[in-house]
Amino acid sequence: MTRPTPPPVPVPSRGRCIAAACRLEANAPKPGNVHPGAAFPDLDHGELVAAGRALAEPFDAAAGRPLGETILAGVRASRRVTRSNANLGIVLATAPLAATPGAPGPLDPGAVEATLAHLTPADATAVWQAIRLAAPGGLGRRPEHDLAAAPPPDLMAAMRAAAGHDRIARLWAEGYRPLYDGLVADLAAEVAAAATLDDAIVRAFLGQLAREPDTHVARRHGAGVADDVSRAAAAALAAPDWHSAARRLDARLRAPTRINPGTTADLVAAALYILLWEGRLAIDAVGAAG
Repeated sequence: MTRPTPPPVPVPSRGRCIAAACRLEANAPKPGNVHPGAAFPDLDHGELVAAGRALAEPFDAAAGRPLGETILAGVRASRRVTRSNANLGIVLATAPLAATPGAPGPLDPGAVEATLAHLTPADATAVWQAIRLAAPGGLGRRPEHDLAAAPPPDLMAAMRAAAGHDRIARLWAEGYRPLYDGLVADLAAEVAAAATLDDAIVRAFLGQLAREPDTHVARRHGAGVADDVSRAAAAALAAPDWHSAARRLDARLRAPTRINPGTTADLVAAALYILLWEGRLAIDAVGAAG
């Protein structure tokens, strides 16, 4: 009797990995973020997943074209399927990873930094267009490298100037090693130990939020509020019933004022992309996660 042929094992690609990372990040009930049980007035879970899926095509071409073009193409694709900025931070955090040449497997932070070392004024122009198109909230006006002004000739100089108030700009300016040593390592450990993938993602999110105040929260609500949210995340993670503590924190971050640790969520998506690309998290785990 002939045995049935097993279904093919999904092969990681840049597009599959970014779509999967976005779906996993969106599915996990992270406090203060959009997830299947909670939406914002201008963004819901379905749109968040669709925005991630829209990144697949531009990310599949990322290793063969300028980084700025990938970022602009990704934002344009996402905006076609959403009412508001859904994933600019995710695009900015993960596009340098996708632009780094090589087959699926270990992704050296040094190689990512080498990719960022070859930016041109054209990349700066494309990234400025992408940020304006996404229209993220809370950026405000800046004395230098303001979005209302002309694009800077040196994109890395702009990222270094923004690094003090934006965690993703700091990734570009200071390198991806802290992401690997922190959130990527935490997430890998949680995936190995947690009961579910959602639990692993929420716990890693809480750990990152406890370790570093969210820069989106700080920009929108002030450093004091961001510090308070970090302390609350640490307390929730350490609670005997951490699930209940996380749900209480989620409710607290939604009313009376919406406080969204969005940059931390973007970093979680980038960490998930790394684990998927390196094969430390199976690409077919996304289907099992629902």
